[in-house]
Amino acid sequence: MDTLEAIILGAVQGLTEFLPVSSSGHLQLAKELMGVEIAENLTFDITLHAATVLSTIVVLWREIWRLLRGVFSRHFNAEQAFVLKLLLSMIPIGIVGLLLRDSIDAMLASDYIMIVVGAMLLLTAALLAFAYYARPRQKQEISYRDAFIIGMAQAVASMPGLSRSGTTIATGLLLGNDKSSVATFSFLMVLAPIMGEMLLQIVGGEFSASGIAAGTLAAGFVSAFAVGCLACKFMIEAVKRGKLIWFAAYCAAVGLTAILSYIF
Repeated sequence: MDTLEAIILGAVQGLTEFLPVSSSGHLQLAKELMGVEIAENLTFDITLHAATVLSTIVVLWREIWRLLRGVFSRHFNAEQAFVLKLLLSMIPIGIVGLLLRDSIDAMLASDYIMIVVGAMLLLTAALLAFAYYARPRQKQEISYRDAFIIGMAQAVASMPGLSRSGTTIATGLLLGNDKSSVATFSFLMVLAPIMGEMLLQIVGGEFSASGIAAGTLAAGFVSAFAVGCLACKFMIEAVKRGKLIWFAAYCAAVGLTAILSYIF
């Protein structure tokens, strides 16, 4: 993999991490289309995820800083309640990560991965379309029950091709939560699981830069970070304005293309 390919893949990761179109699915599709073979595939993916985590922190730093200040208050407040809801939402993905990580990794390396990605993209499209046309009564605050259900949706979205942001945002909207609150909650709830996964991989010795040039890794990181910042801001506004149907149409088209490319 050369520097240009790293920049392109970084841009794909940064864009699709926040748009409801599945970052894992698109990264897999991009690698297949470009014919990229990465000796240290996991190392490169960890680097790109680190970049998107940083872009989330940069874009939502005011919200994160407000929560951090509120957490250390001696009296129970809205910020502490919000953090508890975030922690509650992380339980399902933690269980899936511990029990099914090897199975998911094996699926990613399988010959039929394009079928899986295509099918999950079609499911993403269906969820987004359903959330767009459904009109539940709006709630201003995400409840503990809703936080856990959204967390379960994130765990299901471990499937390659099933958009994490799309699944969690659609679930939150179908539960009747405020659009802006759902978008912010969706992006914040993934920070700890991604950072935890990265830490486990680094501690376990799975992160090794020996198979890829430092400059190439850096190019992918910068690309994913820059595009991720723009995509995060764009997606928050898109959810507020209820533009999810366009992403549903896109996911349906890409999903069908992925399935047909495998068949033919």
